[in-house]
Amino acid sequence: MTFKLDRRFLLAMLIVASILNYADRQIIAILKPMLQEDLHWTDADYGHLAATFQLSAAIAFLFTGWFTDRVGLKIANPLAVGSWSLAAMAHGLAHTVAQFTIARVALGATEALGTPTGVKTIAAAFDSRSRSLALGLFNAASNIGAVVTPLFVPFLAAAVGWRNTFAIVGGVGLIWVVVWFASGAGKSEVFKPRPADPAQPTPEKVRWSDVFRDRATWAIMGAKALFDQVWWFLLFWTPDLFHRVFGLDMKAFAAPLAVIYLIAAAGSLIAGAIVNRLLARGWSVDRARKTVMLVCALLVLPAPLVLHAPSPWIATLLLGMTLAAHQGFSVNVFGIITDVVPAQRVGTVTSLGALAGNLSGMAVLQLAGMLLTSGVGYLPLFLMAAFAYLLALAWIHLWLPTLRLANL
Repeated sequence: MTFKLDRRFLLAMLIVASILNYADRQIIAILKPMLQEDLHWTDADYGHLAATFQLSAAIAFLFTGWFTDRVGLKIANPLAVGSWSLAAMAHGLAHTVAQFTIARVALGATEALGTPTGVKTIAAAFDSRSRSLALGLFNAASNIGAVVTPLFVPFLAAAVGWRNTFAIVGGVGLIWVVVWFASGAGKSEVFKPRPADPAQPTPEKVRWSDVFRDRATWAIMGAKALFDQVWWFLLFWTPDLFHRVFGLDMKAFAAPLAVIYLIAAAGSLIAGAIVNRLLARGWSVDRARKTVMLVCALLVLPAPLVLHAPSPWIATLLLGMTLAAHQGFSVNVFGIITDVVPAQRVGTVTSLGALAGNLSGMAVLQLAGMLLTSGVGYLPLFLMAAFAYLLALAWIHLWLPTLRLANL
């Protein structure tokens, strides 16, 4: 597979942006023990903060996909990274739970631009054969952020304090914006209007009536609501699980967290590569994607065994397999969007799917705080996770029995 040079650079910029996106949102989970000790939070307070982030992102997703489709990728990409970086830095100024809540609302709302801009940029830059691998790389980048963050944030916080840590990590995103403009990335041929083909009708503007009449929209929204809650639950509560169940402190759980997300990144890449290989062998898009998604769904079933793991490293491997399967499943859901949704609606449908996923994530994060505060524990949450992907695949198949390419 051959990538043009400017597309490679553009993909590299998207990958770095995705890494920064997850680093900014994950810092609060890594610093949870330090913040709870300093600011006297309860588990319910933390669950509320995490849920607030999800709610603000969910509300923003009502508009970010439409905004991306309307203003174009040249503007949407740097605006996304710059705005969420400033919101991340604002956390360092907070002193109370209320002030942290405001910062989380701002971060959730601005980070909601990341997914629709990234997926739409890849849909514009790569053809259907190379798109799965590009989406796999983009999706894996979030895991790289989750790998890197626990490896350096505890030590950075110990050296400069948690307030400066928020400022430093958030500030890296502003450097990304400078590089974007200095490199002329916005002038890529991907963003240039293509010559009109007289044989093809002029694409219409995105209309909500068309979006909601499309069965693909409901397939994506329902599936994301069913399985995305697992990702958000583990992203925000895995550090606490290692601290609570295995007695590890911030520095001790840094390595297990890094390994978990490294395995998850591999799952994203492997799933994208396998779909590419199956398509090259003549498999239909429908058969290739749904087969890989079924395998991923089955790999999540052992997730509740984490709570009975004899050591934190056995738990690490189980959690790594769970998130690798999640990422493989997620890559194919993004792939379905770029396959079956008309190009002018890709950003909108991606955003609506993320809206549904964030709402379910908000609910499970709030539920986790309530269950742990009341002493129920993690078991109900892991049982929900175990069957989420089989239900999501069944939902997709119900609405889209056969996947047919729309963007040829």
